[in-house]
Amino acid sequence: MSQQDGFASGLLLGTLIGGVVGGVLGAVITSRLDAKLTDEENEILTAGEKGQDTAARRRQMRASANESLEIEATRRSLEDKIAQLNATIDDVRQQLGNVNSNSSLSNE
Repeated sequence: MSQQDGFASGLLLGTLIGGVVGGVLGAVITSRLDAKLTDEENEILTAGEKGQDTAARRRQMRASANESLEIEATRRSLEDKIAQLNATIDDVRQQLGNVNSNSSLSNE
């Protein structure tokens, strides 16, 4: 019984600490990205010459093309990971089914 209580408290503590660390890390990364984007937006807005505007638009077009490639690669990666998780879940279900069927036979 005490092992189960220790597990539950450890799980709760780990979840709490992980949430706090993840939240702080996310806030720091987001603030840095926001500052970087704000600087880039200011450069684009202050570029008064037409050549600079055209260059900025080209950069945005390249960025959007690169973004779509990155999104596609990320999507495929996530699909692969989901397939791996589904296979693992099926394996665990099979193992648990074998354990449950063996335990019910030994109880009779």
